[in-house]
Amino acid sequence: MTRKQRRIALVAGGLALIGAAVALILTALSQNIVYFYAPAELAQHPVPEGQRFRLGGLVSQGSFRREADNIALFTVTDRKATVAVRYQGILPDLFREGQGVVAEGRLGPGGVFQADQVLAKHDERYMPREVAEALKRSGEWRPETQ
Repeated sequence: MTRKQRRIALVAGGLALIGAAVALILTALSQNIVYFYAPAELAQHPVPEGQRFRLGGLVSQGSFRREADNIALFTVTDRKATVAVRYQGILPDLFREGQGVVAEGRLGPGGVFQADQVLAKHDERYMPREVAEALKRSGEWRPETQ
């Protein structure tokens, strides 16, 4: 093998290693990306059952109820569509009806969102950015009440 051929082989091997590393990184990132959907967006663009995503909107008035084994049932709305949510665990102290919420989990049987994490607003005027943007897109943003 000539010197030129060795150099070409070394460069080709290095490029192959870099390509493999980039492919591994992109695969890992794509598996950890969690998209955000408002209820109306979810109705327009259904997510496959079992795929993780975040659901955000307002907790519908009169929708919250608690069942045995610390299971919370409520609906999330952007005032165009609603999604039923089931969560087992302790809800944040500031969780209540009519307030902004972001839940992370998967769609389960019957289109019920199975949340494994629920985040609520943390002061009187805070609204999660994704929720505020979704409400603005739906024409339901009311900053004076948020």
